[in-house]
Amino acid sequence: MVTFSHADTGTAESEWEASGLSVLPELPLDPAELAVLTFIVLAAHPDDETLGAGGFLARLHAAGAAVEVLLCTAGEASHPDSPTTTPDQLAAVRLSEFRAAVSGLAPGASRQFLHFRDGHLDADRDRIAAAVRETIGTSGRPANQVVIVAPYRSDGHADHDVLGAVAADVAAQGGHGLLEYPVWYWLWASPADDAWQSWVRVPLTPDEQRAKAAALLAHASQTQPLSDQPGDEALLAGSFLDHFSRPWETFAWHRPAGGTNSAGDAEQIFDAVHSGNADPWSYTTSWYERRKRALTLAILPEAAYGSGVEIGCSIGTLSVELAARCNEVLAVDASSAALARAAERLSGHPSARTLHLTVPQHWPEGRFDLVVVSETGYYLSMEELAELFARVKGSLNPGGTLLLCHWRHPVSGWELDGDTVHAVARQQLRWPTTGLYRDKDFVLEVLVSPDGAQAGAVPEPPSASGPEAH
Repeated sequence: MVTFSHADTGTAESEWEASGLSVLPELPLDPAELAVLTFIVLAAHPDDETLGAGGFLARLHAAGAAVEVLLCTAGEASHPDSPTTTPDQLAAVRLSEFRAAVSGLAPGASRQFLHFRDGHLDADRDRIAAAVRETIGTSGRPANQVVIVAPYRSDGHADHDVLGAVAADVAAQGGHGLLEYPVWYWLWASPADDAWQSWVRVPLTPDEQRAKAAALLAHASQTQPLSDQPGDEALLAGSFLDHFSRPWETFAWHRPAGGTNSAGDAEQIFDAVHSGNADPWSYTTSWYERRKRALTLAILPEAAYGSGVEIGCSIGTLSVELAARCNEVLAVDASSAALARAAERLSGHPSARTLHLTVPQHWPEGRFDLVVVSETGYYLSMEELAELFARVKGSLNPGGTLLLCHWRHPVSGWELDGDTVHAVARQQLRWPTTGLYRDKDFVLEVLVSPDGAQAGAVPEPPSASGPEAH
């Protein structure tokens, strides 16, 4: 157990700034993924949720994620020597502060106070675990669509360590994701500690930073003196609060234990995503998406195609561009909500049509000169992916083009990632790769069916860390 006092000067924020925290990898969950997950946020005391995950809570609210905040104690023991405020009075104040802070960060979040004693969570481990499991059970989500957000299990504060350990056990046993947020760790630990070097960052937007700062102000009993008398000093010193004014938050991230979603879940999941947002992946506004779309169109080896099909067309932003390159184009998606928006976009292209199908169980009739599988393959199981490429092989004309494009980072709740999807395509089809672009975020690849490969085909791509274009 770490020994420290709230009054300790501790490790200066300048030391952490120089440590490399700012270049930790980002949490691999984009807003669209957040929207289909349930987050169970645990706090040992009022203000833990704001200090450790306030900006993230604001992001969850903006993404439309389901959020349940469970507060274990009222924090009534924070000022044991106060001459002006009894523990019961302090509990009432801190619960009011908690409600105000969480309401400002995530107005739609559900809040639950568990009524445990401040400083004694070790005696309530089983009851805490039962409360967390009950909350997860009422969410109605599959196990791998639940993420528990809890204090770091080695934070150094007894209540934080207990709650973190309980959260880790529940997550491991239930197959849930887990985000551990450090609080007192920043005070007593040093950059020489190895633990933080495997963590991830959540960069905060200016709005998220402002929301967190306002929520911290709501916890006035901790950031300001209760009075000018001894025993009523502010618990959280300014030098300590410096650790929580960073433009990012830091978490130890543990993915759900094995992705169990499959194509069979796709319609329900992605209908929910698209029902809550007309453009959930920012296809129309994000420079990343517009750049990726331009590279996708540029890497196609032919100026024009007779017939094309896009598997997983979403709202049709790429489909419209493909319609200009194909005599006929078919846009396919499992989400009827997404497909309705794609149909609106394609309404000015008489040769384009949409089709509601869940692949690979179902497949469009006919043969094609171009098949596009973009940001879709990792939503399948390994068996479904093999079936997808068998379907492609059976429907692509000789010399036809298979274009693959996928995000390279882990995709929470799903079995595969983008690099695996492309490796399976190369291994199963044994078709030459005639075009390849790869950077840190996505891989873009063209494979050509037999009789259409060019003499100068690119061999199977080696592993590399930097951008590649062929």
